[in-house]
Amino acid sequence: MQVKKLAELDVRGKKVFIRADLNVPQDDAGNITEDTRIRASIPSIQYCLDNGAAVMITSHLGRPTEGTVGHDDTLAPVAVRLGQLLNKPVKLIADWVDGGFVVEPGQVVLLENCRCNKGEKKDNEELAKKMAALCDIYVNDAFGTAHRAEATTHGIARFAPVACAGMLMGAEIDALSKALHAPARPLVAIVGGAKVSTKLTILKTLAEKVDQLIVGGGIANTFLLAAGKRIGESLAEPEMVREAHQVMDIMKARGAEVPLPVDVVVADEVSALARANRIPVDEVGPQDRILDFGPKSSAKLADIIAHAGTIVWNGPVGVFEHAQFAGGTKMMASAIAHSEAFSIAGGGDTLAAIAKFHIADDVGYISTGGGAFLEFLEGKTLPAIAALEARYND
Repeated sequence: MQVKKLAELDVRGKKVFIRADLNVPQDDAGNITEDTRIRASIPSIQYCLDNGAAVMITSHLGRPTEGTVGHDDTLAPVAVRLGQLLNKPVKLIADWVDGGFVVEPGQVVLLENCRCNKGEKKDNEELAKKMAALCDIYVNDAFGTAHRAEATTHGIARFAPVACAGMLMGAEIDALSKALHAPARPLVAIVGGAKVSTKLTILKTLAEKVDQLIVGGGIANTFLLAAGKRIGESLAEPEMVREAHQVMDIMKARGAEVPLPVDVVVADEVSALARANRIPVDEVGPQDRILDFGPKSSAKLADIIAHAGTIVWNGPVGVFEHAQFAGGTKMMASAIAHSEAFSIAGGGDTLAAIAKFHIADDVGYISTGGGAFLEFLEGKTLPAIAALEARYND
């Protein structure tokens, strides 16, 4: 994927429009409770300021009704936090689409919640052209919204004089390309989660590419059903057994495999007080619920990971929120942390597991993309990236 990169451009004296992802959680009083996304946006902003650009930033926040800015929709708290991190004032500009505000080189302003503008979500061309007229350079630094074709993520990239990827977006593109388009082999993918149905496209796409496809959680239970195993009352989708067979057949035809657990951790309920039993997979009883991989299976996965050249991780293998069902995910996380392979991880539960087991510094790249990360794994074209690619040679 070839796109212009912000760090390659001369921004001095230019008006730069940055589409960031500043969609941070807040409490009932409007206080920001977690500012990772704001911090992640700082490098692109700081680069522009340090190099004498006049900087405009916008982002979505929540799910506002277009045409109005409600009490919960305003980026005002974000402007305050940005100012603290940049150590300079960040003025919030309302009703900004038609211009009428001034920002000088070395200054930065925050443009109110872009999803409050009529036509944003439908990628309105007139709106996109108005926004493009505000700047000399458009920077998309919001990978988390790259799977959506909206006016600030797609339309403006078509009409701005120059369109490029910011530091965060560029790093995401580089990491994903390295993992899936030119991976060091063996390429190992780990896909956990409750349902095969929500990850079927990802599983089929990866089955065409990877050398080992590790499945976990409810997905693994469905694959166990497909392999003829009894799973008791475990979470699974019996109606997806045929699709699980298809994925295994794709892998087998390529000389690859889907390694299924030989032992599991079971209980009769999912709770912090549930008694966990480690048993061979062939001894799962009618009342049992499979809630984690057993130690033998976990050790096998750790060995696969130890010999990998590239690792793509999306989802835990067990109910890791409870200590007695966290062993499989913990051992897998440790194996990834100690592996020499290039690793990329993404998805909400995956990020929670990375935080719980303190391995953030040992993962090659942690994607903040969520839905965009999953759609990239599915092999889909992400509209925001496609728009930047189309402008590469301009």
